[in-house]
Amino acid sequence: MYEDHSTSFILDETPHESPEPVTLSAEDDAALLDAYSQAVTDIVDRVGPSVVRIDIRRNGKPAGSGSGVIVSPDGLVLTNSHVVQGAKRAEVTTLDGRSLSGRVLGDDPDTDLALIRIDEDVLLPSARLGDSKKLRRGEIAIAIGNPLGFDATVTAGVISALGRSLRSKNGRLIDNVIQTDAALNPGNSGGPLVSSRGEVIGINTAIITGAQGICFAVAANTASFVLGEIVRHGRVRRAHLGIGAGTIPLPRRIALRLGLNQATGAVVTAVEPDGPADHAGLLTGDILLAIDGAPVSGADDLVRLLDADKIERTIPLDFLRRSDQRRVWVALRER
Repeated sequence: MYEDHSTSFILDETPHESPEPVTLSAEDDAALLDAYSQAVTDIVDRVGPSVVRIDIRRNGKPAGSGSGVIVSPDGLVLTNSHVVQGAKRAEVTTLDGRSLSGRVLGDDPDTDLALIRIDEDVLLPSARLGDSKKLRRGEIAIAIGNPLGFDATVTAGVISALGRSLRSKNGRLIDNVIQTDAALNPGNSGGPLVSSRGEVIGINTAIITGAQGICFAVAANTASFVLGEIVRHGRVRRAHLGIGAGTIPLPRRIALRLGLNQATGAVVTAVEPDGPADHAGLLTGDILLAIDGAPVSGADDLVRLLDADKIERTIPLDFLRRSDQRRVWVALRER
């Protein structure tokens, strides 16, 4: 719906000189490129040693390989579920050539994440998980991994989009996925997507075959939640709502009228037929504001709030439909 907010202006007819266009010399260009190159190099030097190659064997024969990132000095390694392929053991090779054995602590196909524990009593270089909620489009993104068997390969690009939904191999929608144009190839899966601050902001998971520059990573906040659940419980138990979601800014005039304190919400991008959300009447385009009274400022909040405590409970869900705030009650179940 179009709204015309007419405003009167008094024109200042005093002539103004246009600012001179800023031109950069070849030396300036070279300095900027050198600074960018140095920043990428520093990040790779810092995070690269924590990136590992993961090999899976079945009946003594190679069954696949991928990448992973060490997130704890005592040997916790994050990777993709589709890299471990349901295996219980994995071979882990570090950047300095050490070959280590690992046990798959937990595998969560719903988010395409898995966690491996190194058996050996060693102290390993680790990377830090960042806060993916603070990311902005256009930020530098660096992918490190082992594509096609070429160890310690680095590609750089930018964050192309946030809040994407990606369907996992078991059919579930993975929410709050990061889209990047940092080139990925088979074997990059499970490796880290790193920010300019040297923090892991995502776990590389997928590419669109035949498309150039469209690659995806599971957000670090989702990875952090899954890691914690696997360490505590050995698996991820979650309440199932049955939607795909992304993060979206709330229209300011609507937020002010309704007295909302949050600036963003989780927009419903897909509703699973015959799921809890479908039964409750949620529609594509609805913006979730709160679950059981807890504010929802984005898709990654859904991962955190739809935890095991809400399984088999009927809870209130507050949302925005067009400009109206509404509430429904949703009967959640375990996935």
